[in-house]
Amino acid sequence: MSATRVQFISPRTLRLLSPGRSALFLPGCGGPHRGGGVPGFRSLTSPPLSSSSSPGRALSSLSTTRRALPKTKMSDNGTMSRGKVLTIDNMNPTVKKVEYAVRGPIVQRAVELEKELSEGMKKPFAEVIRANIGDAQAMGQQPITFFRQVLALCSYPDLLSDSTFPEDAKSRACRILNSCGGNSMGAYSASQGIGSVRQDVARFIERRDGGVPCNPDNIYLTTGASDGIVTMLKLLVCGEGATRTGVMISIPQYPLYSAALADLSAVQINYYLNEEKCWSLDISELQRALDEARLHCNPRALCIINPGNPTGQVQSRECIEDVIRFAAKERLFLMADEIMFTPNIRHCVPYSQVYQDNVYAEGCQFHSFKKVLFEMGPEYSETVELASFHSTSKCYMGECGFRGGYMEIINMDDDVKDQLTKLFSVRLCSPVPGQALMDLVERTTTLSALAEKAKLTEQVLNTVEGIRCNPVQGAMYSFPCITIPERAIQEAKKLGQQPDMFYCMKMLEETGICLVPGSGFGQREGTYHFRMTILPPKDKLKILLNNVKEFHQRFTQQYS
Repeated sequence: MSATRVQFISPRTLRLLSPGRSALFLPGCGGPHRGGGVPGFRSLTSPPLSSSSSPGRALSSLSTTRRALPKTKMSDNGTMSRGKVLTIDNMNPTVKKVEYAVRGPIVQRAVELEKELSEGMKKPFAEVIRANIGDAQAMGQQPITFFRQVLALCSYPDLLSDSTFPEDAKSRACRILNSCGGNSMGAYSASQGIGSVRQDVARFIERRDGGVPCNPDNIYLTTGASDGIVTMLKLLVCGEGATRTGVMISIPQYPLYSAALADLSAVQINYYLNEEKCWSLDISELQRALDEARLHCNPRALCIINPGNPTGQVQSRECIEDVIRFAAKERLFLMADEIMFTPNIRHCVPYSQVYQDNVYAEGCQFHSFKKVLFEMGPEYSETVELASFHSTSKCYMGECGFRGGYMEIINMDDDVKDQLTKLFSVRLCSPVPGQALMDLVERTTTLSALAEKAKLTEQVLNTVEGIRCNPVQGAMYSFPCITIPERAIQEAKKLGQQPDMFYCMKMLEETGICLVPGSGFGQREGTYHFRMTILPPKDKLKILLNNVKEFHQRFTQQYS
C-alpha cells in the first residue's frame, strides 16, 4: 500500500490524501460511509488524481464553500490551531481608512504614562494633563446642580417626595417622566425622541432665533451631535465613480467628518479657512474647492462648523449669508454644526439681550444658520435644505458622558424625511437620560470664566517666539500655529511621523501635557499646529501654558 499523507487542519479535522483517493473525514458523524470510510466518520471523496498530480490539488473539484476552510497555524504548544475567520486582510477595507486623531496614538501613550505614574515610575512631571479633548468635567468643571437634580429625580422618582429638592427641578422631572413609557426613564422612547423634550427644544430654538418658528416634528433627539451628523451623511451618500457623493468640509476640521466620509466611501472635498484672517471663510475658496471637485465627483453637501472646532472662530453674519447664497446657487445641502454655540439665556433678561455674552471676542456674535436663513426671505427660507446640530457635551453644559443631542431639519423632502425617521427607528432611540438632559439646555450660568481663560491662552502663547495664536472667539479650543525647526522635521520623517505629531509626542513625554497635532485636523501644506482645550481650571491652565512655553523654547533650541 502506498504511503498516506496526513495533514491536521484542527484537533478535530483530518484530511487523508493518497495517490488514488482524496477524502475529507469529519469526526463524530455516524451512518453509512463511502470510499471505505472509518466508522464514526463521514467522508467526502474527490475524483482520483493522476500519478503526477500534486496532493495539494486533491480538493480542486470541491465546492468553494468546502475549500474555503480557515488557514491553519502552529500554536505555542506545537499543535495546529484554526485561523481566524475575520482578519485584518479580509475585514471591511473602509474601516481601515478611518482615523480619529482626538483619541489617537498620543492619547494612547498618555494612558500608558498615567499607568506608569500610578505604579511609581519616575517621570519629569507629576501628572498627565489631558488638554486634548473638550471634556469639561474631566478638566474639573463641576456639574450644574439643577441638571443633576432633575436627572436624579427622573432616575429615582421616589425622591420627588424629598423636601431637599427644589420645586422647579421636581416640576421639570415630572414633565419628563409623564412623557416616558410607564412614567419611567428606563423605557424606550419614541425613535425621534420624547415628545415633551422635542417641544421644549423647539421653544429653546425659537427663543434663540428671536421668534423664528420651530416645529417639534423637525427635531430629532440624537446620541450626541455625532449621531445626527453621521445619519445625515448616510442619507446623502450615493453614486459610483464620477457620480459618487462629495462632501465639502473645512480644513482644519473636526475628525468626525473625515472619519465618517471614509467609512461611507464618500469623497472628501477640502476647503481651507483663512488663518491670516482669524480662520475666516472665503466664498472664493469654496468656489475653488467645488469647481475642482466636480471634475471627479458629485458635490452634494457643505458642512460648516460654527463656532469653529478646532479653530475657535465665530463666523460673521455677512459670511453666513454668503454661504447660504452659495449653497442655494450651487444646489448644496447645508449641514451646520453649531455644537460649540454657548447660549447664555437668563430668564429675567429681555430676548434682545439674551445672547450678548455667548462668545468671547469683542465685536463677535453668534448667529444660527437657521435664523439668518429665515431672515433672508422666502427665496432662501423656503428652498435651501438645512440640518443643524447641537449637543449637551460642550460649552457650559459639559455633560459629555450622557450623550444628549439634537438635530433640526429644514426644507427636507417629505419622502426623504420618512427615510430619515426609518434610520432612527432602526436604532430604537437615543439614550433617554441624554434626552432628559437636552430638555434642560436653556438653563445656564455666566461664561465669564471661559472668556477669561480664552484671553489668557491667547496672551501667553503669543509671548512665545515661534507660536502664533489667533483670538479664541468662541468654543473651548485654541489652535495655535507653531514653527518647527528643519532638523526636527527631518527627525520626524525618519520616524515616519508628521512633524507636529513628533512635537506633541515629545511634549507629552517631557511635560505630561497631552495635545492633539494639527495634522489630525488637516492644515495647509508646510504649516504646523496643535489643538488644546481652554477648559482646565485657571490655576492649572496657567501651569499648562507656562509648561508649553518652556517646552517650545527647549525644543527649538535642541533642534536649531
